[in-house]
Parts: sequence; C-alpha cells; structure tokens
Amino acid sequence: MLIKVQLHICVLLLWLLVNSVVVLTQVVPLSSTVERTALFDLRVSLGIRARYWPRKPDPCGNWTGVQCRNGRVIGVNLSGLRRTRLGRINPTFAVDALVNCSQLVSFNSSGFSLPGSIPDWFGSNLNALQVLDLTSSSVFGPIPSSIGSLNRLTRLLLSGNSLTGNVPDSLRQLSSLSELNLSVNMLTGSIPLSVSALGNLTRLDLSSNFLSGPIPPEFGSLARLSYLNCSNNSLASNVPAQLANLSRLVNLDLSFNSLSGSLPSGLLINLQAIVFLDVSSNNLTGNLPDLSTLSSTLSNVTLNFSNNRFYGSVNSNVSSFDLIDVSNNYLQGLDVPTGNGTFLSGNCFLRLPNQRSLNDCRAFYASNGLPFDGDPVSPVQPPVRKKDNNRLKYVLAGVFGGLGVVIIIVIVSVLLLKTCNKRSVSQRSANVEPVVEEGNTKDKSIPVDILSLTNSFKYEQMLQATSGFSDANLIKHGHSGDIFSGTLEDGFEVVIKRIDMRSSRKDCYMTELELYSKDMHTRLVPLMGHCLEHETEKLLVYKYMPNGDLSKSLFRPTSLVDDGLQSLDWITRLKIATGAAEGLAYLHHECSPPLVHRDIQASSILLDDKYDVRLGSLSEVCAQGVDNNQNVITRLLRISSNPESTPSGSAPAICAYDVYCFGKVLLELVTGKLGISGSEDSSTKEWVDQTLTFINNYDKELVSKIVDQSLIIDEDLLDEVWAVAIVAKSCLNPKPAKRPQMAHILKALETPFRVVREEDFSSGRLRNNSSRRSWSAALFGSWRQSFSGSINSQSQTYKDSNSGPKQAVRDNSQGSGANDRRFSSEIFPEPIDNNDVERP
Repeated sequence: MLIKVQLHICVLLLWLLVNSVVVLTQVVPLSSTVERTALFDLRVSLGIRARYWPRKPDPCGNWTGVQCRNGRVIGVNLSGLRRTRLGRINPTFAVDALVNCSQLVSFNSSGFSLPGSIPDWFGSNLNALQVLDLTSSSVFGPIPSSIGSLNRLTRLLLSGNSLTGNVPDSLRQLSSLSELNLSVNMLTGSIPLSVSALGNLTRLDLSSNFLSGPIPPEFGSLARLSYLNCSNNSLASNVPAQLANLSRLVNLDLSFNSLSGSLPSGLLINLQAIVFLDVSSNNLTGNLPDLSTLSSTLSNVTLNFSNNRFYGSVNSNVSSFDLIDVSNNYLQGLDVPTGNGTFLSGNCFLRLPNQRSLNDCRAFYASNGLPFDGDPVSPVQPPVRKKDNNRLKYVLAGVFGGLGVVIIIVIVSVLLLKTCNKRSVSQRSANVEPVVEEGNTKDKSIPVDILSLTNSFKYEQMLQATSGFSDANLIKHGHSGDIFSGTLEDGFEVVIKRIDMRSSRKDCYMTELELYSKDMHTRLVPLMGHCLEHETEKLLVYKYMPNGDLSKSLFRPTSLVDDGLQSLDWITRLKIATGAAEGLAYLHHECSPPLVHRDIQASSILLDDKYDVRLGSLSEVCAQGVDNNQNVITRLLRISSNPESTPSGSAPAICAYDVYCFGKVLLELVTGKLGISGSEDSSTKEWVDQTLTFINNYDKELVSKIVDQSLIIDEDLLDEVWAVAIVAKSCLNPKPAKRPQMAHILKALETPFRVVREEDFSSGRLRNNSSRRSWSAALFGSWRQSFSGSINSQSQTYKDSNSGPKQAVRDNSQGSGANDRRFSSEIFPEPIDNNDVERP
C-alpha cells in the first residue's frame, strides 16, 4: 500500500513539473496594439519578405529577429533578412516606426542596407536601448549628438559605413558603454577627450578613418580596456607613455599612421597581457623596446615594428615569439637568431640576405650621429718582397695588355654587327617603318629632368594608400610588377605599380619615365607620380581607370538576380578600337625613333569613366629595331636576327608586331571571345586561323557567323563590323611586311564605311570612273606598293595618310571584276609557299 502511495506522489510531481515547464516556455503574445502597429509599419517601410515577417501569426513567436518579453517588444534584429523586390528598389533608413517601441533594448541591422543618416530621435526616444548595431548598413552622414542620451547603452557598433564629421563629444555621457566600434568610416578631426571618460570601455576601435592629431594620453585611464585599434588614420605626434598603464590590454594596433618619436621605455614592461602589438608603417625611431620580458611570460605573441626607422641592435631572442616583424628599419647586428615567424629583411644586419645597402645604412647612422658596426675592417696585407714585385708587374702588364686587345676586338665586332643589323632591319621591314614628314622630326637631345615632371611620393604615403600593399588592394600580377589600387590622403584614387628590382630589369621603371618625359599623350595612362626611395623596389603611381581594362569590361556582371553579364555595345567597342589605334599610331609615327609597345592585348587597354582608351603596360616599350637584350655576349653570338620582336626581348622590335597583336584585339571586339589577345598557345592560333576564314571582302554575310551573339546590330552596323573584321584580318597577315601601318589602320577605323562600301562591286556599282585610285587604295596603297617591292613607296608619308580621304575614284580600264580580285588579294596576300610563313 505504501508503495502505491509513493507511486501516486511521483506521478503527481512529474505532472506538476511538466505543466510548469510548458507555462514557462509558452511565448506571451504581443499585448501592445501600438507596438503591433509599429512592427507592421516597419515591415512595410523596409519591405521585409513575408517569409520572415508573416502577416497573420503573432510577431512575438513567429517573426524572425523579433524578441519579446511579457508581451512587449524588446529586440529587433534585421541581420540576415531579405527585402522584397519592391523594397530593394529604393531602400532608405526608414525605421521611424521604432519610436513607438518604448521598451526596445536591442536594435541590430548588421549587414542589412539602410542607406541614410541616423535620425536624432534615436537618442531622445529609445531610452531603454542597450545595444545599437548598425555594422555595414550603408549608413552615411554625421553621428547625431543625441546618441549621448542613451545612458543605458553598453554596445555602440557603427563600423563599415560612410559616417562623416567629427566623433561627437556627447559620447562622454555613455557611462555604461563597454564596446565602441567606429571603424571603416570617413570620420575626421581629432579623437575627442570625451572617449577617455568612458571608464567601462573594454573594446575601442577607431581604425580606418581620417582621424588626425595625437592619441589622447587620457586613454591611459581606461583601466578595463583590453582592445585598442587606432590603425589606418592620420594620427601624429608621439605614442603616449600613459598607454603603459593599460595592464589588461591584449590587443594594441597603431599601424599606418604618422606617429613619430620613440616608443615609451616602459610600454612592454607594463603591458604584460599583450599578445598582439602592431605599430608598423609609422615614422617611429629610436631603439626597439626590450622584448625579453614578453618572451619569458607569454606565448603566441605577435609583434609588428616594420616600416619605421628603428635603429640599434635587437636586444632579445626574437625567434622565441610566434611572429615578429621588424623589417624595413635600420636595425643592425652580426648574429641575430631567426625563426619561421621572424621577418628581418630591409635592415642593416650584416650576415642576413635582403638587407639595405651599406651606403644607405652608413648614411642613416651618420645623419643621426650614431656608430655603425658595418664598416668593414681592412685585412692586413703581408709584406711583398721586392723580387716578387717585379714579377707581379710583368704579370699585370701582360694581363691588362691582353685584356685591352680583347676589348678593342669586342668593340669593333659590336659596331660591325650593329651596322649589319640596321641594314637588315631596314631592308626586311621597310614597309613597316613609319615615314615621318620632313621637318617634323623631334630633337632627341632635348634635356628633360624626368623626375621633376611628376609628383614624388613618400613610401609611407604609398603604404597608407594601399593598406600596406594588402591582398585586398591587389589588382593583378603584371609583367614588371604587382598592380595595387590605392587612395591618396586627399581621397584621389590611383593605381600603384610595385616593381621588385630583384626580379625585374634594372631600368624597367626608367623606360616608362623616359616615355612620359617625351609627351604626356592623352592615349597613355596618366602618370601621377613615383616613389624611388628604396633600392629594392620602385613605385609608379597612375591615375585610376574606373572601367578597368578591356578584358574586364567587355562583359560585366550585372546586379540582376540571375547574375547575368552585360555586353559592351558595338558603338563603344568601335570607340575602344579607334582609341587604341590612336595610341599605337602615336608610338609608331609621332615618336622619334618609332616606339614599339610589345604588349598589346585586352588587359593593357585601360578604360576611363567614359570608355576612352588609355594604353597601359608600358614597361616593355622600346625603340623600333633595338635589341632589348642587355647581354653583350648574346648579341655577338646571334649571327642573324629576326626582324620581328616578342615581349621576351629576344630580337629587335618592329612595329609590325604591335599590328599583329592589335589584330587579335580587334577579333576579340568582333567575336566577343575573351583571352585571344593575351594567348600564344596552339589552340588560340588554331581558333584565329579558323575565324579568319569567315572574313571575306566579297561576302558580308559570312561575318555574321562569327559576330558576338550578344550584340544587337542592324544593317549599317553590320557593315562596320565587317569593315573592322577586314582590318583585323589584314593586321594578322602571317608576313610582317604585308601588314598595314598603324596610321592606315586608324584612318580605316575612323571611317569604316569607306573600307567596305567603296570596294563593294557585288552590286555592280562603280564610283567615279577615272584614272585616280580609290580611297581604299590610297588607304592601303603604300603598304601594297612596298610589299610588291616598289622603291617609290618610301615617299608615301604619314602626312599623306592623315590629309583626309581622297575622292573615291577607280581605274575602269580592267573592269570591276578584275579590280575587285586584285584589291582583295593585295589586302590579304597569301604566301606562295606554306613554309614561307613568318609568325610573331
């Protein structure tokens, strides 16, 4: 009986327990009609999809991101929610309905686009708010001073937006604030002292703004601070010694500023909890602080002192740290322990690779009045007996005499080979050499101070503009160096080429500077400046091109839901082709001597905001007929030279190579097939040969089989496409001497109708029947005559090709059919023997 009673009691207790759990877990429905209306208004103003906020179910238990307590709304989280199609059309900071949620504790729109300014009523009406998270919400404008009225606020997260103006002084009133994140905005002015009044702060992030002035010494009073990040600003002055009072500090990042002076002596002695310290890319100087105390107390410590002006020796075992970077300073020493996480390059260590030159180190230490231990000690020479001196004289006389004879022979041989090569090149590429009008030849001996033509930037400016040459700013790896995007201090966008002198030609950057010293032509990418401070790397600064290069702009991803591609229209493509031809015509015909680009492809054709062409990749430019190989022995051993150059510099450069590469660019524009101009493999050559079979000056309809299907073209536009295809085929002739000059190509692209319509005899139409040649014959005349070996073709000048098209006339003596066949065969001459084919 007792057992039965006990069993009943257990069942009763279990029943009571289950019912209490159900009661406790049951969500109380939203009881406030005002708040219900506010949520529905917010649903409409933000365009929240019904799948997240359904209309009929109660918001407290069924709406994603809505949190309630006792039937009242205490939290709204928009992070991860998606708008309806109508809501995405014109999103704004439309959250006025929240003013009626008087008990709101948390508002989070992280990652949810709310373009607009923060309303003033946030501070005056949401008095219960404890968490305000607007991270990456597209918010702009100033931070309202009314935020200071939220005296219960513990977390204020506004990073990743476009906030402007100063940090409001009213933030001093947020006495409960534990986390303040204003990073990655456009805030200006100095750091207000009001921030130092926030005694409960544990995390403070002001990085990636435009803040200036000193770091407030009052930060040392923030005793609970464990995370402080002021990097990527324009902060100046010294690192305040009061930061050493932050005994709980774990992370300190002051990198990429303009801080100067030495680090406080007691900084690392007192910061015993620090595991991450970054003061890189400043103007700090003096001795490194003693690191021995850290190495003995902590593990996994990361220290970055790089890109400053620290000097002296390293006074601790740097290999004991998880990562330490002291590169690009002026530290010295003989024996420095290294490890996998130790970076010591760009200093004055005598026994380590990749250090500064001794002259640079000596000059630095001498200018600062410091001793430098890198001065080599002259070895003691043993006394030489008089008898041995005479023998040494005879040996040296024989050696230098023989060496002099060898040098004379080498010089004579080089002069003879140069003479022979010039004759060979002039004979074999006579039809490719541009002819300059007499009297227009530019003086080659005009003295120009190249470096004074553009701005000279400091290396620290370049680091700040590119976020330390970070991977996020890397555009691509170019032939001569890595290409980075950057933003200067005044907000001007630039592109920076970083040339590593250890892996590039020593004069590759001078090639571009010399080119710009001749003429800042409008078709060359504008050079804004340079930074030549370091021997190991040189930096060239160019104007940023908003539309990138042709390889990226021919097809661009759209913002549509299906992630489609938007194709450039034909008018824009023809504009690009004409602009590129104009730039090459300048190099080939207006420069003296003629210059060969040698790297024409879609990626070197840059486009500004109006799709106007600017030629880039100018590091390979050289004069026509010049051997770019710097090895004299290689020159002497090369008995015969190919008259056509490749970018490797293995043979003298000729303009016909640019013409061939430009022909492949034209094929890309016509067919829409990407990667043709930048490839030399067999599959690309096979595709080009097959495509050229569809280009025929007899039949326009054949071109429609290879035209980019994304183009919408009418009959007139198809004539233009046909004309450009004909020009492309003429550029891709296997024999360099049979390709047209760039001046003729430019004229053809400027008036493409006259290329096809005045030579179209399929309908039996004849132009003015006279003994004069037609416009197209005038366009390609000098090229054809030079191909046939006529000496008189040398008199055809660039002036003739630019004097405007002649009146279209034809010689009627042979009949239209004969003339048509003769013209087409001369535009596309076929080699007699398949073995007699020259390739670029």
